[in-house]
Amino acid sequence: MLLRVVLVAQAGEDFTNPPGRDLLASSEHTFADLARAIDRAFARWDISHLHEFQLADGTRIASADEDETDEAALDDTIETLGRLRGRPGTSFGYVFDFGAGWGHRCTVLRDALDPREELGAIPKEITPVFGWGTIPDQYGRIAPDADDPTLE
Repeated sequence: MLLRVVLVAQAGEDFTNPPGRDLLASSEHTFADLARAIDRAFARWDISHLHEFQLADGTRIASADEDETDEAALDDTIETLGRLRGRPGTSFGYVFDFGAGWGHRCTVLRDALDPREELGAIPKEITPVFGWGTIPDQYGRIAPDADDPTLE
């Protein structure tokens, strides 16, 4: 399937020119796989934060938190993208880092496609195949901190 992921907001503020990525995935990939792919595609390097998907029907699929169990959310390591099969045009949300609130709109562009035609191979991981826009740094940095010798 082909998914379009657009970074629409951060901390409740909408982006004027939101960056986005198109990702090639299999219906057998999990939502945890999709979260990792989105985080890589949007240059996140501190991935220790929780995340959650919210489907159009209100279903919540989230990362497990050892300290807080949310029984209302389904486990993203078990739920597969097969839930999206047969639903081109369907959109759902993804939030990374609840404190910073990186909000994404994900849309199923196509669910029946041949990865060999799209990419020339069958990828094992979810793979970005197209992208646009400037991706903001996860912590708003524009240069390494000169006072921190580990970053020089």
